[in-house]
Amino acid sequence: MTLRTVGILGGMGPAAGADFVRLFVQACADHLRASGTPMTDQGYPEHWLAQLPIPDRSAALLAPDSAQDPFAMMCQGLDKLQAVGAVAIAVACNTAHAWHERLQQAYPQQQLLHIARVVAEGLQQQGQLSCMLLATQGTYRIGLYDQALAACGITVHLPEEAERELLMRGIYQGVKADRMDQARADFGAVAQAMRVRHGDVPLIMGCTEIPLALPGATSVQGLPLIDPAWELARALARVAYSA
Repeated sequence: MTLRTVGILGGMGPAAGADFVRLFVQACADHLRASGTPMTDQGYPEHWLAQLPIPDRSAALLAPDSAQDPFAMMCQGLDKLQAVGAVAIAVACNTAHAWHERLQQAYPQQQLLHIARVVAEGLQQQGQLSCMLLATQGTYRIGLYDQALAACGITVHLPEEAERELLMRGIYQGVKADRMDQARADFGAVAQAMRVRHGDVPLIMGCTEIPLALPGATSVQGLPLIDPAWELARALARVAYSA
């Protein structure tokens, strides 16, 4: 069995990057079981995680004149992954995909997977017509999921401005500050408010920090959850085993 070396660009934040490795290994194990391949250490593809202190992505999008541009440090991470032979790379941050096109142009020899497109294609295959999105202000600003979902004929419902601020509090003062109770309360409040308006449609956790506050959860406030990091990890595993 020939395997391809793949990479993960993390550090956004570090816990989300480390958790993505766990998801990737789980996706590889699922592939081995499905293919009837023996579960051995040698059955897993070579994979590398680059964790760098990358500047805040949302700040760079919302205040570009005063915030530090994360592009240069993301390139440093891709340089490291390229040096170890990674032919395909997953970026373990939703908001960082604002730089996806620039990064892909700068590294044409690497395949940079796109998290929103992976999610949109999966929902399309399921016949899903609408969903809701929890994300950062930066992700909302660039319309990352709006564009990918619209291309697949899927309507996405977004939270109101006050709810977006509550999400940001849950991410920054909750997850990033290791206050998971605060994060769960904030995310749950927004989910409930959106459920009242839009009904029981899938809820995309469009920030890799959000699932850290809801480990193993498949629903919140009665809404089915979609973890883009898991979908991206599965896509990366498919690439690794496609040699």
